[in-house]
Amino acid sequence: MPPQARSGRASGARTAPPSPAPTARRLPGPRLTGLGGGLFCVGTMLVLALLIGLLFDGSVTVYGVLFLPVCALTALWVRPGDLVTAPVVVPIAFAFGLLPIAEGNGVLARLMGLFTALATEAGWLYGGTLVAGSIATVRKVRVMARRRRGGGAVPPSRRRMTAGS
Repeated sequence: MPPQARSGRASGARTAPPSPAPTARRLPGPRLTGLGGGLFCVGTMLVLALLIGLLFDGSVTVYGVLFLPVCALTALWVRPGDLVTAPVVVPIAFAFGLLPIAEGNGVLARLMGLFTALATEAGWLYGGTLVAGSIATVRKVRVMARRRRGGGAVPPSRRRMTAGS
């Protein structure tokens, strides 16, 4: 028996599906694994360093300013189980990103320029690590509070995706 006949409706009549309750619309954030977060951070910092080298003549101050939002995005986009990796990968990404804009010709001179840039721009490095660590800590506390209340660590909308993992 066709579904129209079972429901008791006329064969040509259709009703609109019920509209969802009005809620605040949020953009879905990507959920990266620890490795994915590290690759995102390193890749973004390398691309930014190349652009800074072309547009701003390798200004490490501009590099440091742009490092802070990348740290925040990395800490926000890492999935809850891998939050500990966010403050670990951002200093590594900072060092890798400095390679294209470090001063010096030749391997040893560029290495010396890298160490000099790491030493002189340590404030940006510490600031970005603090941003990533603070965001990751707040997110972890919220996950633990949700577990304590009995809400589970995974929101119901994501349970389908993680059930097979």
